[in-house]
Amino acid sequence: MRSDEVKKGYNRAPHRSLLRATGLKDEDFDKPFIGVANSFIEIIPGHFFLDKVSDIIKDEIRKAGCVPFEFNTIGVDDGIAMGHDGMLFSLPSREIIANSIETVMNAHKLDAMIAIPNCDKIVPGMIMGALRVDVPTVFVSGGPMAKGYAKDGEPIDLATVFEGVGKFETGEITADDLTDLECNACPSGGSCSGMFTANSMNTLMEAMGIALPGNGTILALTKEREELYRKAARRICEIAKMDAKNKAKFNITNILNENAVRNAFAVDMAMGGSSNTVLHMLAIAKEANANFELKDINTISKKVSHIAKISPSLTTVHMQDIDKAGGVSAVMHEMDKRGDILLDNPTITGESIKERIANATIKDLNIIHTLENPYSKVGGLAILYGNLATQGAVIKTAGIIGDRSFTGTAVCFDSQDEAIAGIIDGKVQAGNVVVIRYEGPKGGPGMQEMLAPTSLIMGMGLGDKVALITDGRFSGATRGASIGHVSPEAAEGGMIGLLKDGDEIHLDVDKYILEVKLSDDEIAKRKAEFKPYKKELKSSWLKQYRSLVTNASHGAVLRTDLF
Repeated sequence: MRSDEVKKGYNRAPHRSLLRATGLKDEDFDKPFIGVANSFIEIIPGHFFLDKVSDIIKDEIRKAGCVPFEFNTIGVDDGIAMGHDGMLFSLPSREIIANSIETVMNAHKLDAMIAIPNCDKIVPGMIMGALRVDVPTVFVSGGPMAKGYAKDGEPIDLATVFEGVGKFETGEITADDLTDLECNACPSGGSCSGMFTANSMNTLMEAMGIALPGNGTILALTKEREELYRKAARRICEIAKMDAKNKAKFNITNILNENAVRNAFAVDMAMGGSSNTVLHMLAIAKEANANFELKDINTISKKVSHIAKISPSLTTVHMQDIDKAGGVSAVMHEMDKRGDILLDNPTITGESIKERIANATIKDLNIIHTLENPYSKVGGLAILYGNLATQGAVIKTAGIIGDRSFTGTAVCFDSQDEAIAGIIDGKVQAGNVVVIRYEGPKGGPGMQEMLAPTSLIMGMGLGDKVALITDGRFSGATRGASIGHVSPEAAEGGMIGLLKDGDEIHLDVDKYILEVKLSDDEIAKRKAEFKPYKKELKSSWLKQYRSLVTNASHGAVLRTDLF
């Protein structure tokens, strides 16, 4: 066992002495040591109950004859951090989480790991850290939140509240109406109930084979979810007790490989996942040494039919509805009927991914559509290119509510705060393209989510009449013609930084185009005169992050090759 390095031999007597101080007995030194990576934190709705989840998991690990050692990562709630400078710390938290997993697991030579993520950057951060450690790892998330209901009985969620702010600004709803949304949209613990970033990543873990079936859709705080926790705990102990040769087959890099990355993107396309999955999966692909680039996403998208629409794309459908309709396995089984989409690959449970989904069935055709009746014949994400995004930009096509082609005049803002104020003041009108820049990984720094401005636009009734482009990113709850991750970003001299009010911008989702209608001479003149704006920073961590981070087309990972 890997843990023998800290617990076997006479020269490890001091190490055993310290371990005995934690309660270990003689017999425990012959058992596998299991790291229980928990993301419990009281301020995040998807995480405040994870201390009880880890108790369940540790209990099951002990019953299975292994020794659990729980440790924690940090976490940031994007919804609470949004709309102020707290959001600057959200994406950087992913790197801290990955580093903490790598640090604890390798410093103590633990044999295997069970990871308990749920929301926002915590899922990809834990996956990135696990790939660096490369021991058998099972992921089991806290689970999605139940949907809420407004006083009129309509299903609602967090996105409804954000859009409700815009409706209140225009007088469409009253203060009492907004309070009703506020108090009822998030009825219980769990990751926000739609196909936002958290649930997108939690479903993709199923597609990658590193989590058990049901991980993305079984509701939090239910008996069914508790059984999933226990199954995951039993499975990691089964693997940890295997002989070295068989155990090595379940090292995470043998499961989360290039095939797994491609399967994840395919499922993402079929289910209309958050645009943030692009950012995170690129980072995960790099940690897995998978041969995958941003441009490959469009190739996959062309082959994948969009067959499941979930909030915010379809406000009446939430994760619990997908679960009742057959879950992620049913989606994948339907996808696989084409025969050229899913790649067979190992899973942490022992069967191949195609064996796992072989008997899955769609139980509600109104929720999960067939290939013969898709929402779209292409996937729910697209990468756009052109003189405005020579290294690519991302749009969640599943969230478009207007035309898939748009030409409009630029209204430029140099920060999210400036954009919010401008939208409220009426500076944005039908036919405009809202440009929000200096919000990329380096320029932000930290690449803020743009849910507040996009929700205001939707709430004001402009969702099908304007487009928005940014070098920042979007919440999974975003709807409309919202294009993010524009690369190169403004802070590194990208074309988005050279735009002026009134410039004509054209986008075409089906042709994968994002461009500004300017002559080469005009562009050259602006480049010669351009000096990127650099924000003043007080935070030492953000200064470090800004100096090391790559742009969104590279997954916003940190550079490690400075020497």
